[in-house]
Amino acid sequence: MKKSLWRSLGPGLISGAADDDPSGIATYSIAGAQLGTAFLWTALLTWPLMAAVQSMCARIGMVTGRGLMGALRKKFPRPVLATAAAALFLANTINIGADLSGMADAGELLTGVNSHLWVVLFGIAIAWATIRLRYAVVARVLKWLALVLFAYVITAFVVRPDWHAALRDTLVPSLPRTKDGWATLVAILGTTISPYLFFWQASQEVEEEKALGRKTLVARRGATPGEIVRRKIDVGIGTFFSNFVMFFIILTTAATLHRHGTTQVNSSREVAEALRPLAGRFAALLYTLGLVGTGALAIPTLAGSSAYAFAETFGWREGIDEHFRGAPAFYAVLAVSVVGGVALDFANINPVRALYWSAVINGMLAPFLLLGILLAATDRRLMLGQPSSRLGRAVVAATTAAMFGAAAAMVVL
Repeated sequence: MKKSLWRSLGPGLISGAADDDPSGIATYSIAGAQLGTAFLWTALLTWPLMAAVQSMCARIGMVTGRGLMGALRKKFPRPVLATAAAALFLANTINIGADLSGMADAGELLTGVNSHLWVVLFGIAIAWATIRLRYAVVARVLKWLALVLFAYVITAFVVRPDWHAALRDTLVPSLPRTKDGWATLVAILGTTISPYLFFWQASQEVEEEKALGRKTLVARRGATPGEIVRRKIDVGIGTFFSNFVMFFIILTTAATLHRHGTTQVNSSREVAEALRPLAGRFAALLYTLGLVGTGALAIPTLAGSSAYAFAETFGWREGIDEHFRGAPAFYAVLAVSVVGGVALDFANINPVRALYWSAVINGMLAPFLLLGILLAATDRRLMLGQPSSRLGRAVVAATTAAMFGAAAAMVVL
């Protein structure tokens, strides 16, 4: 039974785990350091929202046999989609730069070797593996990398938090009272419900179909009720796992940094360095190792989602299962995104500012994409008579409204 469940997990688990990338870890750590356990309720609230969005994207991919942008091409003009793809590419490249910096800082802390060298090594290794390895291998590796996130769960138990306060702040939401608090809340929403995951989820459904031998669009169209239920379970577990880890990252930094008055941290490296004297070398080591593993999980997802978005917009041949010569434009976008991330590190751009601008772009892009996803998922013709459920549409509509509100708050702040 356990083996059967593990084998059934795939795109949903990977997408959920990839959401906890080094930049997300930094955001959650900053929330815990600034406000203690006050924002633990966000981990509980965003789980059903994230699950509904990812399930809807998965359903679009499974039923139409196309990636998300391929489905949206049936409803929106190409210039609109090209603009969205360009914005996604820019945000993802900035995010990759921040993630590579976080991984490199972790590498320097562990070995003493200069972080710039680690940025280049990690960038080359991840780009090479994503381009050279086939989808089945990449998916299997990413699925096992998801287990790295348990390092943050273990760390939380090592630091012995106040569980009574944690339970109270999880079940009783409290809104921020300061400008910085509101900015942090907006960042958490933007980091949790991220546009790149929408594209990755739908495109991986197509890759899964291809892996089963359904190479043509006609062969991939439609999904059985059993397939949809299995994917909902996969997505539900993946998004729960993502938010479960988010909860423990906030809890760890609240129990260490915030409790000891360290409320201003600007990067995951500062968090790791601050944890050592407060929580012990083992806790700091787990936190640091987690940064490397999560970056290796998230960067292929970030770069890959950009490549899928452009390929589907312009009709290029696509897919991680393709050889480089078979899909050169697809892999070129993927490689350029990683190279751009490496370049950002050498440009000495402040990673916190980089994350801020990435959040701004994602915050503006996400609600419009969610609106498009809603329109596509409710189109009975496009969805071949298998549109999303009323409950799913209601939750995604609420998420869209919340993201529009978050984008407005971001502009005001």
